[in-house]
Amino acid sequence: MKLHELKPVEGATHYKKRVGRGTSSGTGKTSGRGQKGQNSRTGGGTRLGFEGGQTPLFKRLPKRGFTNYFRKEFAVVNLLDLNTYENGTIVTPEVLLKDRKVSALKSGIKVLGKGSLSVNLTVKAHKFSASAKKAIEDAGGKIEVI
Repeated sequence: MKLHELKPVEGATHYKKRVGRGTSSGTGKTSGRGQKGQNSRTGGGTRLGFEGGQTPLFKRLPKRGFTNYFRKEFAVVNLLDLNTYENGTIVTPEVLLKDRKVSALKSGIKVLGKGSLSVNLTVKAHKFSASAKKAIEDAGGKIEVI
């Protein structure tokens, strides 16, 4: 069997219902919408979440939480991600982006201490955790806060 030979199982597909095609079609005249009312009209119907005038659920529930608009989100790099570089490499945010260790720079790079580091590197980043700082310096590397 090849891709061009594939077809749906018998009875799995249905013809599109063509409405307004004569009285004997079963969906003629009013096209299955009934006689009068909001939903029989074009453009009729209600918006999403409308409950017939009753206070909608999203308004009945209490407000929770707070969104800090000034929050900074950092792209995270762990020590185990840095092990792929060779001794003496200068690791910058641009290098991390190029090597796809991070997908976007966001508000900066933060190096975290997950894993262990076995190469000495010069790491340039915006933030370091205490454990990452210690591990980089123990491996003979240097850190630079940008």
